[in-house]
Amino acid sequence: MDHAEALIEENRSLAVIIRGADPALRVPTCPEWTLLQLARHVGRGHRWAATMVRERAETPADPRTVPDGRPPEDPDGVTDWLNSSAQAVLDAVAATGGDTPIWTFTGPKPAAWWVRRRLHEATVHRADAAIAAGVPFVIDPALAADGISEWLDLVSARPAQADAPALADGATLHLHATDDGLGAAGEWLIRGSGGAVVWEPGHGKGDAAVRGPAADLLLAVLRRAPAESVEVLGDATVWTSWLERTGF
Repeated sequence: MDHAEALIEENRSLAVIIRGADPALRVPTCPEWTLLQLARHVGRGHRWAATMVRERAETPADPRTVPDGRPPEDPDGVTDWLNSSAQAVLDAVAATGGDTPIWTFTGPKPAAWWVRRRLHEATVHRADAAIAAGVPFVIDPALAADGISEWLDLVSARPAQADAPALADGATLHLHATDDGLGAAGEWLIRGSGGAVVWEPGHGKGDAAVRGPAADLLLAVLRRAPAESVEVLGDATVWTSWLERTGF
């Protein structure tokens, strides 16, 4: 998958939704934000990542100090600003070198890591915008599946939580995308391990199995759709507990 190309396309699609709706519209899946605030969050996040890549950051930058971190007032200006924000990530990675170590939420990673992270940030917030505007959210199954894998990478990198682990030690959760053609990339086996989680692609028997199209799984995993919007087999409390304890 070309994450750079997908970032530009997903971000552009997000900008189209925001341009066609009332910027003051409330976003029910991000209840403290309007669509304009959602756009600012995404665009500033892109520019924040680009700044850290350019500066070869070893610690996180302060998002409030990011150059051009606020969109213009006019709708056309917001669209241009949001689109140029995504491009700034790609430009920064190209200038710095995709293999250059940069600070990330999960420790130092190659600069190109930020392209995939910002892609899936744009994807989930496109879903938020679509929900707010009342328009369909359509996503390629392979991209949705990659979004699930990327999210699991973030969750599995978190420190162990002995008091409230996402999965009890040894408990297993299996996610299965029912789209044709995804193969092992459309299945995930997640296991609780010492208060943290580990995961691997492919088929496996879990204490709970969650099935549905990759798009529906993505929205459910990211709490953009109800837990019951996908088919759950086995111990449903494993699934609901996972959702309660894996917020961003």
